[in-house]
Amino acid sequence: MKICMIGSGYVGLVTGACLAEFGMEVICVDNDAAKIALLRKGECPFYEPGLDEVLEKNMKEGRLSFSTDTKQGIKASSVIFIAVGTPAKVDGSSDLSHVEAVARQIAAYMTDYKIIVIKSTVPVGTGKWIKGVMEGALEEKFAFDLVSNPEFLREGAAVEDFFRPDRIVIGAESERAIQAMKEIYNAFYLNEAPFVITSIEASELIKHASNAFLATKISFINEIAILCERVGADVHDVARAMGLDGRIGKKFLHPGPGFGGSCFPKDTKALVHVGKEHDCAMEIVQATIRVNERQKERMLEKIEEMTGDLRGKTIGVLGLAFKPNTDDMREASAIPIIQGLQARGARIKAYDPEAMEAAKKIFQDVTFCKGPYEVAEGSHAIVLLTEWNQFRLLDLERIKGLLKEPVFIDLRNVYEPLHMHGLGFRYCGVGR
Repeated sequence: MKICMIGSGYVGLVTGACLAEFGMEVICVDNDAAKIALLRKGECPFYEPGLDEVLEKNMKEGRLSFSTDTKQGIKASSVIFIAVGTPAKVDGSSDLSHVEAVARQIAAYMTDYKIIVIKSTVPVGTGKWIKGVMEGALEEKFAFDLVSNPEFLREGAAVEDFFRPDRIVIGAESERAIQAMKEIYNAFYLNEAPFVITSIEASELIKHASNAFLATKISFINEIAILCERVGADVHDVARAMGLDGRIGKKFLHPGPGFGGSCFPKDTKALVHVGKEHDCAMEIVQATIRVNERQKERMLEKIEEMTGDLRGKTIGVLGLAFKPNTDDMREASAIPIIQGLQARGARIKAYDPEAMEAAKKIFQDVTFCKGPYEVAEGSHAIVLLTEWNQFRLLDLERIKGLLKEPVFIDLRNVYEPLHMHGLGFRYCGVGR
């Protein structure tokens, strides 16, 4: 089966490369000529563990190729995936202009029956709208089927998530399209991964509902963490006991500086906007967004409580990406926290294993360091913002010796409070 993946960003590239691993012939198309040139050389434009190996193998074996020629990609393929960005507008709604533009291109270049698969995260109702756009744009009335096939890839674990999915969601109206999608994902049938075959509208909503629920769990445990601090409880004990309840589950019950990244902030806002359009107030999701924004302000307050007046002080920051194992700075908690510290007069030293180049485009007057010990040297406090594995076993005695003051603010609860106090640190975590 020949597949054209339009959009070679995070979702498109991971999906295209992994489908090629299943033996399909995949051409990834993008209008960014520099990105395509990079990919043709076998270089990945972003950091994602394990993806380089999949790219190299399938390019070498001739199943995976890259092009800027959308027309040729469409003509040569029987299934066309749309995997372009849907960024949030100012009002929280999804910008679907890239999806529409691709749909119009497909309509313009079609010469026979095609299956068009929307992989981009889109609000419910998009499939029906895009189908109308294409029907209106087709000069000749070629038949086509539209499919919603949302992705559930975690940044930093996307390759593993693709090959070991919790579920495959397929929203379609025709049996022909459903059978084609089952053929594409045939390997998962053999692995007995659950398939959810449903309407296009339900498929679109599953993605936003899933991300909104996970974001809600994060905001909920962050509120519980605040209460734990007020009453003298340890949020780790609370979260662990909650997670042992099978109805709740232990995942996403980790307090911290709030959620970020390319999905949760955008998707929660999009779901709220869709609710407004249909006169259905998404009150829990709105509260989730408010709590998340407030959590970043609380982290600033926590740092100031530990350090006192920040004017003229140097604060060392460990971790900049919104989560470990990625270089993604989109909506990272580090952005408002560092900018808030600077607004209070602090100087910033920072280090991240992968996100330094992206961070340099965002921050001004930040000293970027080569490692955690350079960050600590001469700083009045350390703030651990992203829980990279290499920050979990720091030489704490060395860190303390390099700091001007032994202040360690652990916004990911990596270290144990009693151990840190025993080493002579003035230490605080979140909810402990």
